[in-house]
Parts: sequence; C-alpha cells; structure tokens
Amino acid sequence: MDDADEQAGRPRGTRAHEMPDRADMLRRLHARRRWFWVDDAGEPVHLTGANPSFGVVRVGPVYTPPAQRGRGWASNAVAEVSRRIQAEGARVCLFTDQANPNSKIYAALGYRPVVDMANLVILR
Repeated sequence: MDDADEQAGRPRGTRAHEMPDRADMLRRLHARRRWFWVDDAGEPVHLTGANPSFGVVRVGPVYTPPAQRGRGWASNAVAEVSRRIQAEGARVCLFTDQANPNSKIYAALGYRPVVDMANLVILR
C-alpha cells in the first residue's frame, strides 16, 4: 500500500483506501477477482484485480513491486485479465492517471481514454 501511495503521488502511508484483510484477499483470489503472480523462484512479482459491477468489470488494482517493474509483468497480466473479462461477456475498463508514465502500457493494450475525472475530498 505504501508503494501504491508513492506511485500515485501521495506521501507513503496516507492510503486512499483501507487495507484489505487476509480473508477478503483470499475470497477475491478464489473468486478469480485477484490474480497474484510469482516467478519461478516463488518471489511475488505482480498483482492484478478485477471488480465487477452491472456488466462492466474495472481492472484494478494493478501492482508490481519496484524491483520487478519494467519486465512486462503488468502489461502481460492486464492483457490476460482483460481478455478473460471480455471472454466472460463483460465490458472492461480501468482508471488510471494519464500523467503517470506507466499508463502508456494501457494504451498499448488497446485501452483508450474516454473521460477525465477529478477526485475531490471534503475536509472537516
């Protein structure tokens, strides 16, 4: 979660979302809504999620540990997960920050921007 904060431009530890618990993660893995890849040595290299809602499935989170980045894990994982979602008959989408240089992988996979959004937070 700290790496995700940093990659999103937030200070480490300021999580925009709550930390998933082990039971929830296992449930999502068994339901084929989280895919966790390890390399031949058993080291974790990538995590991709999918979140269905009313015939549309949002891909995310997409996470590769810093030491594994630039090796194609995310590109291949997102491509395969997207293919599986479409094979199930659902539409597939994802949210990304187009200013993030890593977002170029999504365009290379065929994703196209359709809307710009802003995140607004109410401070009390």
